[in-house]
Amino acid sequence: MRQPQPYCLIVGARRLELVHGEGSEARASPTEPGTPVRVRVIDGALACIAAQGVSKTTLDDVARQAGYSRATVYRAFPGGKDALLRAVADTEVSRFFSALAVAMGEAGDLEDVLVAGMTEAATRVSGHEALRYLLAREPELVLGRLAFAHMDEVLAVTCAFTTPFLGRWLDSAESRRVAEWAARIVVSYLACPAEGIDLTDADQVRRLVRQYILPGIRTLLSQSTDDGGGRPRPAPTFVTTRSTSMSKGEAS
Repeated sequence: MRQPQPYCLIVGARRLELVHGEGSEARASPTEPGTPVRVRVIDGALACIAAQGVSKTTLDDVARQAGYSRATVYRAFPGGKDALLRAVADTEVSRFFSALAVAMGEAGDLEDVLVAGMTEAATRVSGHEALRYLLAREPELVLGRLAFAHMDEVLAVTCAFTTPFLGRWLDSAESRRVAEWAARIVVSYLACPAEGIDLTDADQVRRLVRQYILPGIRTLLSQSTDDGGGRPRPAPTFVTTRSTSMSKGEAS
């Protein structure tokens, strides 16, 4: 039988694995990142934000939601509400990339890894209740982090994380270019939805990948490879027989 997967929480330079179930309680100070008290308070804060936003959420609200006293919340987050909000943001980013790693790590070819990564990212973002509330009621808290240089930072972090997963089929330079391309597509469709394109639907994402992204990658690879006589080499094959046969079936 497969062993239960640990709940991975990565915040800053720290990493702590928590396995839900018997014996999962961490024996550490409540001020240590990743302890059950902090995780429960963070989840309580997320529930409050999803219901009433950041500006109206107080530490008393979070304490009630988490089932702790206000004093316990302050012991876990001595910096108060600002420290708690920073921890919420760090934790949700960590959860996002942990889920992305699981989805992309299970892929068997380049097509699958693109589909898995784009679908998981879109599903996580669009299904995030607290984020949806903020975009609808307090957009300045989110959109300010996605404009101009801040968006470059978001893309840089995302590309740095996803590039190694693409590196099983592409060289490092192309992996990063494709990672950024895919990330920009996800951000674009999430920010401005288009009829007939639902990035939370794996089948729709697969059609998008096959029709536009993979042909573009093949073209880039054929232009960047040379056999020494000025003639382009054929682009390498990076889709499995299963995916290729499916593609032919759809084309027919």
